[in-house]
Amino acid sequence: MLPTSLEQFASDNNSGICPEALDYTLQANLGSAPAYGNDEWTERASDYFRQIFETDCEVFFAFNGTAANSLALASLCQSYHSVICHETAHVETDECGAPEFFSNGSKLLLGKGEDGKLNPDAIATLLTKRSDIHYPKPKVISLTQATELGTVYSLEELEGIGAIAQQYQLKIHMDGARFANAIASLNQSPAELTWKRGVDVLCFCGTKNGMAMGEAILFFDKTLAEDFAYRCKQAGQLASKMRFIAAPWLGLLETGAWLNNALHANQCAAYLAQQLTQFPEVQLLFPRQANAVFVQMPEAVLHYLRQQGWQFYTFIGVGGARFMCSWNTTQARMDGLIADVQTALKI
Repeated sequence: MLPTSLEQFASDNNSGICPEALDYTLQANLGSAPAYGNDEWTERASDYFRQIFETDCEVFFAFNGTAANSLALASLCQSYHSVICHETAHVETDECGAPEFFSNGSKLLLGKGEDGKLNPDAIATLLTKRSDIHYPKPKVISLTQATELGTVYSLEELEGIGAIAQQYQLKIHMDGARFANAIASLNQSPAELTWKRGVDVLCFCGTKNGMAMGEAILFFDKTLAEDFAYRCKQAGQLASKMRFIAAPWLGLLETGAWLNNALHANQCAAYLAQQLTQFPEVQLLFPRQANAVFVQMPEAVLHYLRQQGWQFYTFIGVGGARFMCSWNTTQARMDGLIADVQTALKI
């Protein structure tokens, strides 16, 4: 029997498959179905996306977020174009150059902004920096929603970015690795946070929301999706048994689990943030708005937590740690972590 590990706080990628996604996967496994997305599961999941986003968008499925983001950006850019993103954006820091690779060289232009968010001023600075032929022409704004620092773009912030994109005729790509958590945080419809604010293409993550794998790529401007299926095939992202990506998506969407899972993760993070910051030695690094808690605490406490077997990331500087909650985070595990923090502070 294989060993099992208790739920940890390193990443929502660590979580297992939620019951709804697993149930629909098992249903899709009964008998045979046409390959390469020509099955009823893929059709139904695509139609459900169009329903919850209130628009007739083009829907594609990929195995992972790196491919989804990189192929989507490549469809918006030529090799001589550039993509404006925040300096902490996942497409910059954690994609191993995949956006540049799949676009044949489109350059990422890095903007600054508080709490991991781009703003119109930062975008304008990059847009007006140079306009000569020797510099890659800005073509796309890439937003991460929720951000890599656990914050969320408000409707007003998206409105402002949409306005500058329209002014300079730029496309907007949204990396929705935790898009469901942003929806749960803002209590707004998917449409309000995407195409109604000028977003042209969204990469909607299922993996962090209770699926084993699978991302949905939604083109709200359908003209931008021309030949995108060929990009997916060439990149090894056209699943032969597509129903095993589409069916769990349908399980999340039809049952409402996609939003319930995100609400649960956000609520757990809110509780964890409140409990951790009751200790004077622990301070929030960024506002807790989704399912991540970024805190500053003594290095000795972090060392003690690791000794007790806790898993978390410390990629944000000395004393900084990220604790990520997911659909299966439990009260008992959070209280266990909090108790160990309290113990470490007394040593």
